[in-house]
Amino acid sequence: MSALVWIALVSLIVWLWLLLGQGFFWRTDQRLPPRAEPGSAELGTWPDVAVVVPARDEAEVLPMSLPSLLAQDYPGRAEIFLVDDGSSDGTGALARSLAERHGGLPLNVVSPGEPEAGWTGKLWALRQGIALARLRDPEYLLLTDADIAHAPDSLRALVAAARGGGFDLVSQMARLRVASGWERLIVPAFVYFFAQLYPFRWINAAKARATAAAGGCVLLRADAAQRARVPDAVRHAVIDDVSVARAVRGSGGRVWLGLADRVDSVRPYPRLGDLWRMVSRSAYAQLRHSPLMLVGTVAGLALVYLAPPLTCLAGLAFDSAGAAWAGGLAWLVMSGTYLPMLRYYRQPLWLAPALPFTALLYLLMTVDSAVQHYRGRGAAWKGRTYARPEAAPEQS
Repeated sequence: MSALVWIALVSLIVWLWLLLGQGFFWRTDQRLPPRAEPGSAELGTWPDVAVVVPARDEAEVLPMSLPSLLAQDYPGRAEIFLVDDGSSDGTGALARSLAERHGGLPLNVVSPGEPEAGWTGKLWALRQGIALARLRDPEYLLLTDADIAHAPDSLRALVAAARGGGFDLVSQMARLRVASGWERLIVPAFVYFFAQLYPFRWINAAKARATAAAGGCVLLRADAAQRARVPDAVRHAVIDDVSVARAVRGSGGRVWLGLADRVDSVRPYPRLGDLWRMVSRSAYAQLRHSPLMLVGTVAGLALVYLAPPLTCLAGLAFDSAGAAWAGGLAWLVMSGTYLPMLRYYRQPLWLAPALPFTALLYLLMTVDSAVQHYRGRGAAWKGRTYARPEAAPEQS
């Protein structure tokens, strides 16, 4: 057989394995338990919760997100701690104004100053917020980003799931904004690739085979955070959500991760450059800054995502039936696994065959992330640059 046929066959075998052997990563059924009927009491006594929101230059999105936290319909005591992380756009003042206008849960706004050496900005802000929250002795901490909007019963559902399932950490991957053409092409694939790397079923199983969380929405038992020394133990992490989950599990805690139904990111990424920066700032950190892993990732993406359409089309062009059939079947399986994510994001299903093009963009973003790292620019975000950021710990 020709090299073209061999490449197509290997790609097909890989896709059949991914379809059946990678934790059914392509399914989108890992969700919080259904919400109870209004007025029913899911828990006898509702625990105290402190909501910690790190915020740096978030004046654009705060009017769409903070009111949703202030309006939480939570039967227990809850309080919000918004940490204004050196903002230059009036984020702190805007937060206070929104609280005065909307009422609801008590809001505390604090400004801790610049991070100490060895800390990433978000984790430094979380440290200050958690330290203040612990003065209230809450049972749970809700760590949520400033661009995340929550349905009124979001906190209630998270606490009920954590208590009911005996979890120390419950995280929901917020539904990201999908409005522009580039967002439609790239955002659903971002979550699809994440789930392929960290299959939710493996994370949520009694004997976990993977560990991760989604940083936009993390409910964490306060005592579990203390045992895991969060956030101090992961203060240097760029991929902070995975690092926090691994620290919690490494200290004996139970972790759950799923897709959100009514927790949404309101941050827009209308242009390709915006999405490019979002992905490339941490892609090389995910590879632990290893040139060998970078080469392997590029080769793997090429074989898994680019080879199916290329071998299929080349087989048709050069009259190689084996390459055309094997490449075409691999492309079909790939597209089929992408359909559930497109449905979750309410996007047209014809985008599924375009996944190889999206994967090519992610390949280029990953290479660019490595290039920026070796230029000393590292993970740049909102005016801060971490020249040699640390990757997530290796233990799972």
